[in-house]
Amino acid sequence: MKNKVFLVSGLLVLSACTSVQVNAVAENQANTIQQICIVNNPAVLVKDFVPVLQTRLQYHGIVSRVVEGSEAETCTHQLHYSAKRSWDFTPYMSWAELKLYQSDVLIANAEYKLVGKGGLSLTKWQSVETKMTPVIDQLFAKRNARKVRPSVGFETEVLPVNSH
Repeated sequence: MKNKVFLVSGLLVLSACTSVQVNAVAENQANTIQQICIVNNPAVLVKDFVPVLQTRLQYHGIVSRVVEGSEAETCTHQLHYSAKRSWDFTPYMSWAELKLYQSDVLIANAEYKLVGKGGLSLTKWQSVETKMTPVIDQLFAKRNARKVRPSVGFETEVLPVNSH
């Protein structure tokens, strides 16, 4: 009996849980989004977070550009993001949040969280792309089938932060 309890306890420790919560863009709004301004968050130290966002938005047929705080006021749709990294031999993304606004009104949001920062699970070291692709896809799940699918050899141009 002790062996079974130990085995079950060990499996629980090894299998860290991932929590994903998404409030998707409503269908009547999803197809009207043509461009999103990604509001630069210099506090985010997770490398390649913004390029992954831009690539996924492009997949859904949405043009994006990175803007600084005050410049976002000129954009109809603004995406605010935050992400945290944790360390276990090497850095990895342990939490991320996306908030999509239309004219200062929150219209969708999503959160990715490694419960217990991933514990002993080896999946905690997966790439930002692997972790965030399903989150972003769920956020825009109600968008119609006119998705832009990259062809072979297609490269996404990642837009730099505008400096004014």
